Amino acid sequence: MSDTPIISCRGVTRHFGGLVANDSIDLDVRRGEILGLIGPNGAGKSTLFNLIAGAFPVSAGTIAFDGRDITPLPAAKRCQLGIARTYQVPRSFDSMSVVENVTVGAFVRYAGVLQARAKALDVLDYVGLGNYADTSAADLTPPQKRRLEVARALATEPKLLLLDEVLTGLTPSEAAAGVDLIRKVRQSGVTVVMVEHVMEVVMPLVDRAVVLHLGKTLAEGLPRDVVRDEKVIAAYLGDRHRAA
Repeated sequence: MSDTPIISCRGVTRHFGGLVANDSIDLDVRRGEILGLIGPNGAGKSTLFNLIAGAFPVSAGTIAFDGRDITPLPAAKRCQLGIARTYQVPRSFDSMSVVENVTVGAFVRYAGVLQARAKALDVLDYVGLGNYADTSAADLTPPQKRRLEVARALATEPKLLLLDEVLTGLTPSEAAAGVDLIRKVRQSGVTVVMVEHVMEVVMPLVDRAVVLHLGKTLAEGLPRDVVRDEKVIAAYLGDRHRAA
């Protein structure tokens, strides 16, 4: 893991009318780390994801990726540069097969259909969905659809992977398999930023945690330090956590 940031946000702000979803956020994501972005509902986590990925423009501030200012770039260009993301609610193309869904992502790197499909099949094996390549995406279970989201993102060959609640709603065994996959992705050289609410799962997984509250950065640091921070306990974890 390098101290050189792959993403640098400076003063990043996003307004929705009179609502300030992100308020002057400064954030560095180190190359090769797994960063956890946590906080209560409405804290601005998914909005920050959307700003980094280019789904929304910033109202103020700058975002640099891999040493380049990407603030004015659209989402498609950011994906070509190496930023991929999943969605909180999986967005599969249910009229298409599993491999066709992932081939869509592979077209970012491969112009030919055969090359893109070969890449998609490799990624499906990598995430554990190789046996479902020809299955309709509509027939996958919710946990499998989350894996499909990850597979489509990985097919773009990202340097940075943004995971939006990919472990939420899973059984303990499914969550454990998801953790193993995320660790494998990081070991392949991809930097990971993840939004997650399952604290028991995410805190042992991440290298650092950043807590957002009311659109601002409330705390950041090692997971064990963040969960003991009185501000974080008061705003997010609650008195039951303090007692534990």
